[in-house]
Amino acid sequence: MKIGDLSAQAGMPVETIRFYEREGLLPVPARTAGNYRIYDAQHVERLAFIRHCRSLDMALDEIRVLLALKEAPNESCEAVNQVLDEHIEHVVQRIRELKALQKQLVALRSQCAQDRDVAHCGILEGLGKGVCADEF
Repeated sequence: MKIGDLSAQAGMPVETIRFYEREGLLPVPARTAGNYRIYDAQHVERLAFIRHCRSLDMALDEIRVLLALKEAPNESCEAVNQVLDEHIEHVVQRIRELKALQKQLVALRSQCAQDRDVAHCGILEGLGKGVCADEF
């Protein structure tokens, strides 16, 4: 199949597929005599795997490692567990960061609890001063 067909089957834009090719996440496709890329079911399956990993917010490097491990089916899955454990830690850290961000935004929002003119807006004043939630 050509890249447009692969795009439709994988449910992702052509540019994303080309990006994954450049990043080495997709195997190099065969080419026709006219130099068109020709893809097969292996590419569809691989893109589905990548898409699922990305939906779990995995980084390209994590996906790259998982793909390499997937190609060594007789190896122990301990390395796969390690990748996932590290990713879980990243998610936990991101949740902490998002909670801190939420706290800052709520504190900033509280600086303008009543309707005022923009010249006296506590939110804009706080943003202009770079004030953090800890300082409220």
